[in-house]
Amino acid sequence: MGPTILFLTLILLSIISCGEQSTSSASEQPISVLEGAKTPVEEPLDTVITPKSKRVKDTLVKVNSDNDSHKSHSNTKTEHQTTTASNYSSYSWMDRYDKNTSIQNQVPTPSEYKRIPLGKTSFGTWLRGLSLLPKKAKVLLFNGQEKPYQQGAYRVLDIDIGSRDLQQCADAIMRLVAEYHYSKKNYAAIHFNYTSGHSIRFSDWSKGKKPFIKGSNVRFSAFNNRTNTSYKNFKKYLTNVYCYAGTASLSKELRSKAVSDISLGDIFIWGSFPGHAVMVMDVAQHQTTGKKIFLLAQSYMPAQSIHLLQNFNDSLLSPWYSEDFGPQLLTPEWTFDRNTLKTFDLD
Repeated sequence: MGPTILFLTLILLSIISCGEQSTSSASEQPISVLEGAKTPVEEPLDTVITPKSKRVKDTLVKVNSDNDSHKSHSNTKTEHQTTTASNYSSYSWMDRYDKNTSIQNQVPTPSEYKRIPLGKTSFGTWLRGLSLLPKKAKVLLFNGQEKPYQQGAYRVLDIDIGSRDLQQCADAIMRLVAEYHYSKKNYAAIHFNYTSGHSIRFSDWSKGKKPFIKGSNVRFSAFNNRTNTSYKNFKKYLTNVYCYAGTASLSKELRSKAVSDISLGDIFIWGSFPGHAVMVMDVAQHQTTGKKIFLLAQSYMPAQSIHLLQNFNDSLLSPWYSEDFGPQLLTPEWTFDRNTLKTFDLD
């Protein structure tokens, strides 16, 4: 095998999992803070970071974020979004919202199962209300192309991907959590850690305190006299987080829990290089045995539509998964050990 072919083979092998490679991902490079630094001397981080798309630009997909045919589900007005005013606040990326397209109304529970009760303003209720695209909708990549592997997807969520290769597995989970808090104007609850452990808070970001980076050093600007909690600024904050956080950092922020206590918003996560994470989007319980079943959703690499997963282990139960899945949870594109379930403790 020639050196060129060997190189391309190694590159392709390195990007088939959920793209947090230790040798190429900006989001997983260790960062050390410069102690005592108060005044930034470099460009703001959100203007100089290397996008994750660099990893697959010339190997898996052809990046063309300026292409007019870009098809990410970003603020699109689809025919089914007709029943709620354009200022609907719970899902800020949507122009209109129709509750009939929600997970709760689109994905029925199997016979003998009922959805577990939740508080009206809980994260779980918010997740159940997320809108799904029509049944024939495909999983798209960040550049508008269809994902080659569609078989693992049950339904696609109606939420934008972004035009850069950033909103991958852990990023999609952070997006949903942050969007929930943003919908409640609970800005102080929106915070995530870089892989290095540095906490990046939207409450700081919105007041002008932003990270600056050069090499392995991170500095933070001082607060200014303005507060900007606009949705545009919120999305800029998330873009920044995506670039320097991933499964390795997110896993450390979560608390482990037993599968028997599984609930909406929990996460099966393998925090590593590479790693992967899927979120529990709904839970139902058998009315006689008390056994639980759950729905899972993921993004993946390259950045792509967040989608509900099929259950290839039980075609009769799919897309639901049983809590009695054994020592390992087999999903279409990743296998998790049973002890990898964690939670944010949001509610």
